[in-house]
Amino acid sequence: MTASRPDHNTVSVPIPVGIVGVGNMGGAMAGRLLELGWTVRVCDLVDARVRPLQALGAVACANGAAVADGAGAVIVAVVDAAQTREVLFGAGGVAEGLAAGAAVLLCPTIGADDVVRIGLRLQERGLTVIDAPMSGGPARAREGSMSLMVACSDPVFSAHQPLLQALSSRVFRVGSRLGDGARTKLVNNLLAGTNLVAACEALALAQAWGLDLSVTLDVIEQSSGQSWIGGDRLRRVLAGDAAPRAHLSLLAKDTRLAMEGATSSGFHGPLGAAVASVFARACDDGLAGEDDSVLFRHIAKS
Repeated sequence: MTASRPDHNTVSVPIPVGIVGVGNMGGAMAGRLLELGWTVRVCDLVDARVRPLQALGAVACANGAAVADGAGAVIVAVVDAAQTREVLFGAGGVAEGLAAGAAVLLCPTIGADDVVRIGLRLQERGLTVIDAPMSGGPARAREGSMSLMVACSDPVFSAHQPLLQALSSRVFRVGSRLGDGARTKLVNNLLAGTNLVAACEALALAQAWGLDLSVTLDVIEQSSGQSWIGGDRLRRVLAGDAAPRAHLSLLAKDTRLAMEGATSSGFHGPLGAAVASVFARACDDGLAGEDDSVLFRHIAKS
């Protein structure tokens, strides 16, 4: 498995692209493609998300079917499996508007079983499927440096490589089996969630011991306790920056999905279930819509 790192300035523009869901990640991807000269059609339930993209040259559409009209590929960038099914197969859905042979990129973090079921429904309609969850946040999506974990057949990968490379300088081809992109993303996010819980617990202990939290974090970031997500989120905590970037509900969902997948495959590790339960309890405490750095406060008061 390797990550390709192309020169984006040489990427060709073979097909119009649709994007359904232009929130943090979808909007960033749309901005990226527009900057590179792609024709981009977009829709979202929230008009305020669409208007800035129109100003950049995107074509605003009323629904998924209109987004798909004339597109060679449609990127789905909604939150979960239920939303994915609705925007694809509901009234005015993407599947109504796509011509046979066009591709659907499934970018939300959802369970592998859902990816397989959705993918089979699309294939029955003569459409191609790219299992392509993403990681890295909106800033990296906008600059084209996020990670894409791609699973699809060899011909589909070759046909849509220009689009994948335009979206990301880190395209990881994880295999051809539908669902392996989702599995890889859930493995990554389980570890991200575990690292975040551990980092918040460690800094909460430092606070209970009366240590200087900034100095303690300096030490951690240059020592064996370092993790990217821990340092990023805890720096926000120390700066008093609670602006939502990644809602806590997302890691709650992803760790839960990872545990569901683990259970269905007969795997039982020592940490995952405990980590998922921490996020679930934080959501029960009303923190689902907060930035996931709020987990420090949740753990510190325990």
